[in-house]
Amino acid sequence: MSDFLETEEKIVQMLRTVYDPEIPVNIYDLGLVYSIDVSEDGHVDIDMTLTAPNCPVADFIIEDVRMKVESVEGVKDVDVNIVYEPAWDKSMMSEEAKLELGLL
Repeated sequence: MSDFLETEEKIVQMLRTVYDPEIPVNIYDLGLVYSIDVSEDGHVDIDMTLTAPNCPVADFIIEDVRMKVESVEGVKDVDVNIVYEPAWDKSMMSEEAKLELGLL
């Protein structure tokens, strides 16, 4: 169980290195990552959204997420699922993200 939690923590650390080029806050603290599901065989499913449905850098962000999460020890493969329900809004951001963007 501790290996599972350690893998999930490492995935979150990697997600905190992924940025939308137009926003100076990582996608995890922006609240764009809705769920991380790690299976025992090393498969990871990530449900996430974008700040806008027509995000011009969506492909870049998705590939960055996939590559960085696949680099975590114990991860065999990653599926990144873009979902639009629930719709993202500023209330999903961490306090740190709100502070960084001057929303507090």
